[in-house]
Amino acid sequence: MRGGIPVAPSGLIVPPLPTEPVYYDTAEGQDIRVVVVARDLVQPWSIAFLPGGDLLVTERPGRLRLIRDDTLVAEPVAGVPEVVAGGLSAGLFDVVLHPDFASNRYVYFAYTKPLPDEGTRLAIARGRWDGSQLVGTEDVIVPGGGAARLAFGPDGMLYISAGGEVLRVTPDGEVPPDNPFLGVDGMRPEAFTTGHRSTIGLAVHPTTGEIWQNENGPNGGDEINVLKPGGNYGWPMVSLGRDYQGNWHSERFQQAGFEDPIVYWMPSIAVSGMTFYTGDALPGWKGDVFVGGLRTGEIPGTGHVERILFNQDMQELRRESLLVDLRQRIRDIRMGPDELLYVLTGEDEGAVLRIEPANLP
Repeated sequence: MRGGIPVAPSGLIVPPLPTEPVYYDTAEGQDIRVVVVARDLVQPWSIAFLPGGDLLVTERPGRLRLIRDDTLVAEPVAGVPEVVAGGLSAGLFDVVLHPDFASNRYVYFAYTKPLPDEGTRLAIARGRWDGSQLVGTEDVIVPGGGAARLAFGPDGMLYISAGGEVLRVTPDGEVPPDNPFLGVDGMRPEAFTTGHRSTIGLAVHPTTGEIWQNENGPNGGDEINVLKPGGNYGWPMVSLGRDYQGNWHSERFQQAGFEDPIVYWMPSIAVSGMTFYTGDALPGWKGDVFVGGLRTGEIPGTGHVERILFNQDMQELRRESLLVDLRQRIRDIRMGPDELLYVLTGEDEGAVLRIEPANLP
């Protein structure tokens, strides 16, 4: 024990990533191979796809990196402001493109900002991509909070995870007039939902346009939620998880007035990035949700990807663990414009992996 909390074991040894493609059979008959696209990244956190095939990757210590033609460009991308990094809740986090990127060239990212005489705060900034760097970078909102995910909804609004809330603002950081907590005492006007623990994934449902969110529970109780305007998702009053000493966090798993998750994990897999697969390149997985996991049951060396299949009513049917033998901390997973899946390993020596059909030429 340390400070009343059980100390995690040393866990499993994480082997080096392979130099050749790795082939897997999977539960839905979707045979795949996994290739390493780029190595030598330091704690990569998020990935965004530029038109033309280039990739932007954030590194938590504060660097934005460019991958071109499956090669990591040696020099970090210029135009990122000073970033404070340290612990789990400070650094450079999510990166997304503006929905009208083709015309305005805006790249948005979340980072921990140093403030004179005030410590640090989570900030959301944007800069214009000129083909090799960000120019005119400026903060659009400085909401505070820890590690943040970003997503643009079909309404054109920017959704931001910040502490125990998910915020909804305009692309310029202003408060939309239809926000659910506008004028509510004790709530900030930017808030869209509340009662979250640690939001590590945001994704837009490709059909309904709803924002899906995942969050880390304590020792168990990871969740996927469908966000409803003004919804309260229960933390810390209700939880499906245990505290780190082993006791249930709360007496109830459900309570009137709180929204229930549609998926939960017990034990925790330390959920991270999340995406919907909507392409045709991996047809056995079309419509499924993919979630990264950093470690299972508090044991290091047990990170993996999970695939979740839902029915037409968005009720879970089954789930499958993938890339288990690689033992990597999976920080993010996204579908690329080539309809393949790209995975970030959130290690000190991190990498970008690509999941392809096994028979891809």
